[in-house]
Amino acid sequence: MMKQMKYEATQEFERLAKTISDWFAPIIRMWRFTKNNSITEGFHRKMKLIQRMAYGYKNFENYRLRVLVLCGVFH
Repeated sequence: MMKQMKYEATQEFERLAKTISDWFAPIIRMWRFTKNNSITEGFHRKMKLIQRMAYGYKNFENYRLRVLVLCGVFH
């Protein structure tokens, strides 16, 4: 299919075939190793939101407990 796209298709499909060929190994690695840092990014976003809501609080322990509760550590 890639060869057909590269040699027999329109210019846009030629470019697509070249791009897929150039990025073939990283694309396969992405599907092979599905681990990413989305959970970490989600917690970081929650913590920033909590920090904005609690602007001016001086007690770090209360902030820490609020983060743990909202991230589901304590049910």
